[in-house]
Amino acid sequence: MATPIQRKPEWLKTKLTVNENFREIKRMMRGKTLHTVCEEAKCPNIHECWAVHRTATFMILGDICTRACRFCAVKTGLPTELDWQEPERVAEAVEQMGLKHTVITSVARDDLKDGGAAIFAATIRAVRERNPLTSVEVLIPDFQGDRDALQTVMDARPDVLNHNMETVRRRSDRVRSKAKYDRSLELLKRAKEMQPDIPTKSSIMIGVGEEWNEILETMDDLRSVDCNIMTIGQYLQPTKKHLKLEKYYTPQEFRQLKEEGMNRGFDHVESGPLVRSSYHAHEQVQSAKKSIAAN
Repeated sequence: MATPIQRKPEWLKTKLTVNENFREIKRMMRGKTLHTVCEEAKCPNIHECWAVHRTATFMILGDICTRACRFCAVKTGLPTELDWQEPERVAEAVEQMGLKHTVITSVARDDLKDGGAAIFAATIRAVRERNPLTSVEVLIPDFQGDRDALQTVMDARPDVLNHNMETVRRRSDRVRSKAKYDRSLELLKRAKEMQPDIPTKSSIMIGVGEEWNEILETMDDLRSVDCNIMTIGQYLQPTKKHLKLEKYYTPQEFRQLKEEGMNRGFDHVESGPLVRSSYHAHEQVQSAKKSIAAN
């Protein structure tokens, strides 16, 4: 039986910092008609990332998702357009922000034959052309299992290929819409086969009804496909209409999960109540690249 949810614990409360960095990034995103997952998914770290670190995760392919995952605050519907100028605007924003590492994600675009893979590839190339010293991480949807779409992205050679499992196997169909646990594992496996030297990464959120041993099994599944980086964070229910929060994990439990992951051979494990997939991403890529080079 699930424990009744109490008020949000102290360790989940964040400081809201609105300074000139925050305002500048917000103006830039609106001026270039760009979207960020920081805003659309109501990320709890937006003030730290924007105001303190000047980092943002760009969300390409519009702000309307063709899926309705029960944990996600991003709008759902039928997208109406495809903007081929978007990659260049992202590259310009990366240049203006002076980023050393950038993360690019997207809504799911099941209405497109390639799921938006060509736009991902174009964005990687555009960022590299303007910012040759900036590392590029892409957080991609599953492209409905389309191998050619994945190949398109991998041929553009991102510095990190990220695809989120989101949850444990037993809860996957309940938490995600259309996505399949084994299809996500297969994507990560194929990515590593296509480009063995590119680190792969995945993330899960906990607190949605999973058991401790299931979290460890998910770690084992990710290591079985040679996934290099794992992030683990606390699920926070965006609205009353979304998936119910079942449990708050303590900081100590997150530390234990980090240890479990590192013992299983991940190059980097980011685990904490406020951790999200792209949180401290610039630090993760270096650990993984050094390990791959050494092996």
